[in-house]
Amino acid sequence: MKFKIAILGAGNLAWHLAPALEDAGHVITEVYARELSKAYSITERLYSASAKDDLDFSESNAQIYILAVKDSAISELADQIILPEESILVHTSGTIPLEILGYSSASYTGIFYPLQSFTKGRKMDLDEVPFLVESDDESTLQKLKKLAKSLSPLCYQVRSKDRKAIHVAAVFASNFSNHMIRIAEEIMRRQGVDFEMLKPLIIETISKSLQLGAKNAQTGPAIREDYETLEEHHRFLAYNDQIAEIYRLISQDIIDS
Repeated sequence: MKFKIAILGAGNLAWHLAPALEDAGHVITEVYARELSKAYSITERLYSASAKDDLDFSESNAQIYILAVKDSAISELADQIILPEESILVHTSGTIPLEILGYSSASYTGIFYPLQSFTKGRKMDLDEVPFLVESDDESTLQKLKKLAKSLSPLCYQVRSKDRKAIHVAAVFASNFSNHMIRIAEEIMRRQGVDFEMLKPLIIETISKSLQLGAKNAQTGPAIREDYETLEEHHRFLAYNDQIAEIYRLISQDIIDS
């Protein structure tokens, strides 16, 4: 089943999702952004989609309307968008519940959440991305499953409360892990040594964690309860109280676990 789809948003997710949907055989009818130039930055990579900076979609031919915007904008756009009859409105947030779309003009609502981190310009294969879908309407749910499966075999029906837990876990696994690498980059740069030396370690750590399970893969002075080394590291980080406290808290959590 192929769908006609309008995308609201022109950020990282829209940059990846719009062409992937077209490649899967769907038709992107419109792309909306508050700044028309940002909508054009997406439509110029598509076959025939039009750019919009207004929320009147009453004459649109699209069947599914995807809110690919930041969480704080979802409620406002959902309330303001004017949709045709029988339209399906979905958002792509990992945290915001389905109910937030309840006051929109859509006939049906749902969730279409890709569980991945997206960055403009970085090539990504969506067929390896899990899609989490939800709807109170069975027919809509089946359509969202078909849409997801046209992009990836990894499609899961997940309730809003479970999706929030998954999103929190994803922040720890992805965003916080990335921030730890940023801190490592800063320490190496401050010392005047090449960060490239750490890359094989980072790759092996992630690979081993996924293969063995994170608890079994844990190494380092904290899991060994090597308090002498921990204290020495803490003194080394005295130049930055915040990083030193992060080191102390995480080390203690590893010991306690």
